[in-house]
Amino acid sequence: MLATAGASPIGVSPLAARPGAGLAACLGLLALLAVPWARAQTLEPRSYTNVPVDTNFLIAGYNHSSGDVAFDPAVPLTDAHLTTDSSILAFARSFGAWSKSAKFDVVAPIVSMYGDAIHDGERVSRDITGMGDPQFRVSMNFYGAPALDWQQFRDYHQDLILGASLAVTAPFGQYDDRRLVNIGANRWAIKPELGASKAIGPWLAELYGAVTFYTRNNDFLDGGYVELDPLYSTQFHVTRNFPNHVWVAFNANYYWGARATVNGRRTDTLQASSRFGLTLAVPVNRRNSIKLYGATGVWARTGSGSTNFGIAWQYRWGPGL
Repeated sequence: MLATAGASPIGVSPLAARPGAGLAACLGLLALLAVPWARAQTLEPRSYTNVPVDTNFLIAGYNHSSGDVAFDPAVPLTDAHLTTDSSILAFARSFGAWSKSAKFDVVAPIVSMYGDAIHDGERVSRDITGMGDPQFRVSMNFYGAPALDWQQFRDYHQDLILGASLAVTAPFGQYDDRRLVNIGANRWAIKPELGASKAIGPWLAELYGAVTFYTRNNDFLDGGYVELDPLYSTQFHVTRNFPNHVWVAFNANYYWGARATVNGRRTDTLQASSRFGLTLAVPVNRRNSIKLYGATGVWARTGSGSTNFGIAWQYRWGPGL
């Protein structure tokens, strides 16, 4: 009766804003698993740092998550113990818009999940593999991050960057209305976000704020419907840059909202949780880099949350590389 999965969006970011840093630009793929309604659980440092225009990024990632994983608040399940393994393929491209840096990215996950939970006093289980809901995002830095080619980017030094993004999650993932929890959500999710990034010597401090809106799932458990309130989220990241363009980030977030209304009945399912995580990025050569990450739930209104870790590989190409 169970299935759950999801994937985070991706962010393109250089390792440091100083001469020559553009040649070691690294895309940040933080593929934290979350169910489709709760993508605010993702921790994604360096989403709004500047990147040279006309650069393409191809990313492949793997994520493992286990524990008391949260799922759609409309689902009447408790004491869930789930393990998910997710393969993620993503593409991103940077470009200029009104002389400001911008980017587009798309993420497509394939998820395997197995585990059990309690439903109506009985423990049920499921083992499933399928495609998750893809996510598309456009972002733009409107202050402090001009559109630069690779040669111009050599002389760029970051100070304060302010930006915004709009992510859309499409209901194309695997979904079965006879199941309590699915890999796909069978609803659209629209997430506008504002972000700030401040460089202080070798340190980088970032703060994001977002709200996710959901359309109605009109095919919930054999013809029912589910509506979710908006989900509000914040992220905070502190990054330390090291020689050779290696960097390490401490990540934290908090989200709340997404109370469910099932078949017209408002439920007591307000969601609230917080996560901490670490990210390590290491360039391999001019075109390739690797990222390692991990995160765990430190507080949740219901349940104890999950622990996850993963790895992502990036290949980049474009004019000037």
